Amino acid sequence: MEAQRLLHGFCSNSAIPPIQNSRKPLFCMFNAPMDHSKRWVSCKTHHYDVPQTVSCSKRRLECRNRVEKAGGFTGDEKDSESGIRRKNLAVFVSGGGSNFRSIHEACLRGLVHGDIAVLVTNKSVQEFTIIKDTSYLEQEEGCGGAEYARAKGIPVILFPKTKDEPEAVSSNELVAALRGFEVDFILLAGYLKLIPVELIRAYPKSILNIHPSLLPAFGGKGYYGMKVHKAVIASGARYSGPTVHFVDEHYDTGRILAQRVVPVLADDAADELAARVLRENKKRFSKTIVFQEHNLYVDVTSAICEERVVWREDGVPMIQSKENPNQYS
Repeated sequence: MEAQRLLHGFCSNSAIPPIQNSRKPLFCMFNAPMDHSKRWVSCKTHHYDVPQTVSCSKRRLECRNRVEKAGGFTGDEKDSESGIRRKNLAVFVSGGGSNFRSIHEACLRGLVHGDIAVLVTNKSVQEFTIIKDTSYLEQEEGCGGAEYARAKGIPVILFPKTKDEPEAVSSNELVAALRGFEVDFILLAGYLKLIPVELIRAYPKSILNIHPSLLPAFGGKGYYGMKVHKAVIASGARYSGPTVHFVDEHYDTGRILAQRVVPVLADDAADELAARVLRENKKRFSKTIVFQEHNLYVDVTSAICEERVVWREDGVPMIQSKENPNQYS
């Protein structure tokens, strides 16, 4: 019943009837045109709908050759060549969401076999800065990622519920809402809050995060943004780079899935190293500037959506090569 009440608040064209007497409103962002002086609205579930189609689904795990492969949810929309269904993604952001935008653009361009179904953020501040050049060094007071999502018609959920944000959803409500959107994988893209245990248990081996250092070094509580790069330089480390890892109940301690390496130069300042971690100058996808961190997250997202992430017997995740299925990285 609780899942139905939550789901109806986000989805239309659903078999779930409107539920009168809902106990409390959900916090979401309209996709329809609205008064721009009010970026956020509290909408009760039986009054407003966000376009979304709902169908029943079941979790699937496939075990082949003693290697566990995560397959997400079963569904009807499959690629005609591969037979793999497009995955539904939820992205969590706390700021500008440059990785979120990069993944969304990759979905639209067909580089990722999936779609972003919903954005989750802990920031409801209305003031924000649009990053026109997706610069890593831009700072936002509010959540530019949420504003981008609203402009693209992607539903937004405010989480977690706090004293200052009473209209946000609780952990259990968030899980129910994500189930309603039939989310297969959750991508943390600059989300600074610790993920609640309820969500981790609901999505085992299905939550990813990107961190701007070569984990396990320079990770954990308090290591985020420019603080990471300052610590790398102060340590004398010769190399750094982004890491994509699975999320567990602690900060930056989940299994590592992919990394990229960049040099740390002798005269580097933190902002220079940050820019190098994010991007490098070489040609790829017909662009002069390649965003190292962005491309890593897009590549990993592509792999999980194509069901190319496998788990060794010792619990280490590996990415199966698309070109050569016998090779792993």
